[in-house]
Amino acid sequence: MGAAVRAVCAKRMTAYAEKQTAITGIGQSKISRGADKSALGLTIDAAMEAIADAGLTRADIDGMATWPGDRGDGSGFSDVGIPALQDALRLKLGWYSNAAETAGQFGALFNAIGAIAAGLCRHVLIFRTMYEATARKTGFANALNRPGERVRGPFAWYAPYHTYAAATQQALMFQRYIHESGIKPEQVARIAINGRRNAGLNPAAVYRTPISMDDYFASPIISTPLRLFDCDVPIDGSTAIILSHIDAARDGPHPVTHIDAVGSSMHYRNSWTQLDALATQAQPKVAEMMWSRTDLKPKDVDVAELYDGFSYHTINWLENFGFCGRYEAGDFIGDGSRIALEGDLPLNTNGGALSAGRMHAYGQIYEACVQLRGLGGDRQVGGLPRVAALSTAGGPLAGCFLLVRA
Repeated sequence: MGAAVRAVCAKRMTAYAEKQTAITGIGQSKISRGADKSALGLTIDAAMEAIADAGLTRADIDGMATWPGDRGDGSGFSDVGIPALQDALRLKLGWYSNAAETAGQFGALFNAIGAIAAGLCRHVLIFRTMYEATARKTGFANALNRPGERVRGPFAWYAPYHTYAAATQQALMFQRYIHESGIKPEQVARIAINGRRNAGLNPAAVYRTPISMDDYFASPIISTPLRLFDCDVPIDGSTAIILSHIDAARDGPHPVTHIDAVGSSMHYRNSWTQLDALATQAQPKVAEMMWSRTDLKPKDVDVAELYDGFSYHTINWLENFGFCGRYEAGDFIGDGSRIALEGDLPLNTNGGALSAGRMHAYGQIYEACVQLRGLGGDRQVGGLPRVAALSTAGGPLAGCFLLVRA
C-alpha cells in the first residue's frame, strides 16, 4: 500500500483540477444538543479556528463556499449563508458559492476546487452549519414539510405514503435493499454499535455511552426497518475547512493533505422519488468516476469516513466504493471487527453522524484530516493512515472523494 500511495503523491497528475488543491486548515465549533450561541456565532468559531489552523489570517481568504446556503426557514438545516459570515469576518472575496443545486453536500468543496483551478482564488473558506437541535423546539427540524403545510412539488410524491420525514423516505429505499441483499439485522446493528464505540473515545461527540446489541434491538422503530440508533442526531454546530491551491498549501504549518480524486457525476434522474435504482441510489456511478481519476484502489484506503445520516447509507457506500461486492456488505461487516478502529477498514472513527452528531458529511472531512495528521488521540487509527475515503448522502445527492496525506 505504501508504495502505491507514494507513487500517486509523486505523480500528482495535472489533468484533474482536484490534484491542484489541498486542505490546509480545519476548524469546528462546539457540537451540542442545544447551543449557548447563535448559529452565526458557532460558524465564526469554526471559521476562525480553520483559518488559524492553516497558518493564515482573514486577509488571506479570497474565496468562500457553503452548502446549501442560508434557508432562513426555521428548520435549522442551514441558518448561515455567505453574506452573513462574509460581513461578520469582513472578508474581501474574489469568488463565492452559496447554492444548493450542486453535487450534493460536497458541492461546496467541488465548486471551490473549480474556482481555485480557474485562478479565481487561492484560499477558500468552506463551512457547513447546522442548528437543528435548537430548531427541534418548533417541530420542524429534519422534516420535509411543516405541520399543516400544503404538500407541493416533488413532495407530492411522498404524500400517499405519509412520508413527511427523511427517515420515512429512506426507510422505503432501505427496505428494498434488505429485500435484494438479505442483510441481517445484526449486521446492520454493527454500524451503530461501532460508531458509538468510537464516539466514546471522542470528547466532542454528543453521545458517548456504549450501546450493545440488546440496546440496539430494544430501541424503538422509527420507520421500518430503521431503528432509533440507525438515525443520525440533530445538533447545533459548525465545521469549516480551508481549501488552498497546492502551491500555497506547501507553505502551511501542517503536512499537505491532497484531494486526490472526486466523484460528482449525475448519471441518474435527479429526483428523490424517481430514482433509477432505489436500493443502490446514485452512488455506484459517483464512485466509478472517482476511481477513474486516481491510481489508487480500494485496498489502498486506510480509513473510511462514510456518510451515516442513516446506517443504510454507510452500508451502501461500502459496496459502491468497492470495499466489498454488491450485496456483500453484511458479510463484510460481520461481527464488526473489520470496521473497528483496529480492523482492516476503520469506519467513522469519530462516531459519525449517528453518535458524534449530524454535520452532513463535513464532520467526516474534519475527522479524516484529524486521522491523517495523527491527532485522533484515543481514537487514532494505528500506523498513521495515508489515504481516507469520504462520501456524502445517497439519493441523487451522492458525492465522494479521496484524501491523501503527502
